[in-house]
Amino acid sequence: MADGGGARGALDLVCDPGTFRELPPPAPPVRPDPLRWPGYGDARARAAERTGEAESVVIGTAEIDGVPVVVLAFEFGYLGGSLGQETGDRIEAAHAHARAHRLPVVPLIATGGSRMQEGMIALTQLQRVARQSALTRAAGLPQIAVVRDPTTGGGWATLGAGADLTLALPGAQIGFAGSRVRPPDADPAAYTARAQWEAGSVDAVVAPDELRTALGRRLRLLTRPSGSPEAPESPAPVPYALGRTDLPATGWDAVQRARAPQRPRAAAYLDAYFTDRIELRGDRAGGADDGMLCGFGAHEAQGRSRTIAYAAQCGTATTPAGYRTATRLVRLAGRLGIPVLTLVDTPGAASDDAAERAGAGAAIAELFLALAESPVPVTTLVVGEGGSGGALALAAPGNTWVAPDAYFSVIAPELAAAILKRPADQAPDTAGQLRIRPQDLVDLGVVRGIAGPPPSKI
Repeated sequence: MADGGGARGALDLVCDPGTFRELPPPAPPVRPDPLRWPGYGDARARAAERTGEAESVVIGTAEIDGVPVVVLAFEFGYLGGSLGQETGDRIEAAHAHARAHRLPVVPLIATGGSRMQEGMIALTQLQRVARQSALTRAAGLPQIAVVRDPTTGGGWATLGAGADLTLALPGAQIGFAGSRVRPPDADPAAYTARAQWEAGSVDAVVAPDELRTALGRRLRLLTRPSGSPEAPESPAPVPYALGRTDLPATGWDAVQRARAPQRPRAAAYLDAYFTDRIELRGDRAGGADDGMLCGFGAHEAQGRSRTIAYAAQCGTATTPAGYRTATRLVRLAGRLGIPVLTLVDTPGAASDDAAERAGAGAAIAELFLALAESPVPVTTLVVGEGGSGGALALAAPGNTWVAPDAYFSVIAPELAAAILKRPADQAPDTAGQLRIRPQDLVDLGVVRGIAGPPPSKI
């Protein structure tokens, strides 16, 4: 049941039993039929009789897995869940209530787009929706959308794709173009929840019976109390080193250790650091990089559990989509007041023609800027290869640390030797001259220190 069974069915699916309280609808507009569209009033009356709803969206407060929220649920049976001026009124009222009471917003979307019987009045509701979403963002409140079947047109392009996190029900039709307006030769598989996930436009595809729990995990992580301007959130603690703890004798030794297949990678560090974590996937520009893990997790230390955002390279060449996803993560964490942990491990940025066509330089530049202007503290640990600017883009200025089995270099030693027109067998000597060992990086002031082992290994 990819549409959640209408608005009330969707609410039953995600809200804790007995917690939904409908908010009073705003006063009706002065001109409910602005175009005097023939039969529009009768169509609305029939839709109301058929669905039991007075409009295409139901708004209210509820608890989802114990977390208080403002929820708005679309009723597709009411004129295809289309957005009209009264829909806009209700969405505006929902966001205003959320900001007044400091509650996250959860849209449950099933819509075919703007209501043509209201013409441009209906289309301009998208600007109202975007404005309310922007105000809620500025207030530091998260928005987690659930896209049902179908979610198309302006509803997808504002409430769905514009949310901080987006979950989709399996089998849902999702896309800007609805089935009746697509090109006749369009591949229908491109307009599915799975395709949108693969393209980085959806963070997760979640089965209906798992949706409440999935929302609850995300809501808890994104709504934990954070620091205030008077008492800002402290930086994420530096992770313990999970690999070798002795220091390399030479620069080439450092390179070989960082490239060793058995060295702990990002997933192992994240599993050791967090008790629970959820993924933020994709760059919202058509791409996803499985070599860049991003999300939010619960970290426990000194009897306190708090949320920390993370962006972690997995040892592969990072693509433009990977950098844009990390930028998305850093900026969202900044809006929500959540400190950030980054793990550096890449031989460098992807440098093939596909990466250049995808805007590698611009993607890296945006990540540099996001870290430079982050309003929350960022902590970095280099856990493997630190290959040139493609690695430095993920490193926190002034708060970068290094693991004993890692290195950081302006360029790979082999490439440095080639640029200097040295024989290939001089790469080890070049590595030494570059001073890339952990202890060299500390001595140069490039990193703050070397990560130590877990207490159990001391």
